Amino acid sequence: MPKLRIEVEKLSKTYEGGVKALRPLDLTITDGVYALLGPNGSGKTTFMRTLATLLEPTTGTARVDGLDIRRDRLAVRRLLGYLPQDFGFYPTLTVGEQLDYMALLCDLGSAANREQAVQRVMDEVNMAQYADRKMGNLSGGMRQRVGIAQALLNTPQLLIIDEPTAGLDPEERIRIRGLLAEVGADRIVMLSTHIVADVEATADNVCVLRFGENLFTGRVEELIGRVRGKVWLVDIEPAELRQVKERYTFTAVYRTASGMKVRLLADEVDHAGARPAEPTLEDGYIGEVERASAVEIEA
Repeated sequence: MPKLRIEVEKLSKTYEGGVKALRPLDLTITDGVYALLGPNGSGKTTFMRTLATLLEPTTGTARVDGLDIRRDRLAVRRLLGYLPQDFGFYPTLTVGEQLDYMALLCDLGSAANREQAVQRVMDEVNMAQYADRKMGNLSGGMRQRVGIAQALLNTPQLLIIDEPTAGLDPEERIRIRGLLAEVGADRIVMLSTHIVADVEATADNVCVLRFGENLFTGRVEELIGRVRGKVWLVDIEPAELRQVKERYTFTAVYRTASGMKVRLLADEVDHAGARPAEPTLEDGYIGEVERASAVEIEA
């Protein structure tokens, strides 16, 4: 499958009442898994719906394989598959029937063509053995796999998935992460999430959004590298927790047999026994958010 290129230029969205859901955004996306990381309300869904041609941007535009999302909507839609966070399904239909109905809506042609497409996507998401099970009897993770299968029916070069593991138990979350890594091998997969571990497990590149603003864009390892030398592990007594919290940025707290261990972000830590730690993506993400907050306070 040929490589796709997405170019985003000054793309923004302001809703009625002056709510700036997305501030001017510039991105270039080529291949692999691309993650939008940020808390709820950061603009992730707005950006994805705009890129999927479901929302009209306020300013700017984006081009998918040279096609403008504002002028060439139908052509763009032929290149992509989109799975919203809460996708609709019919609980009384079987997995095979649900996918065949969606293939019909996608105008995939004859019954034989639809059957071939349905079998292909069920194999891709490891759901072929559940073809005759009713949608209403599936677990959350299995339904999510069917949702991804729906989005793959038209063999998209761009797959857009909103919060793919939200609400899933840990075991199902791991399966979905593995599936996203697989389907991203020969297409662009863009996913939004507030779960750092989803990005760590699947993504090549990441865009950190906060209040609609782009705080960081680049490779995952670059974001981690921005806090290298600034991550510390410190053993403390429970009574010290409040005092330490007031002085430093926490990224994790652990209970131990002898008290507590905390993970801190700081240039230096003035505490006995503080030792440097290898940074993680969560450290990098929190560091970027804290840096933006500090700039706002200074302003």
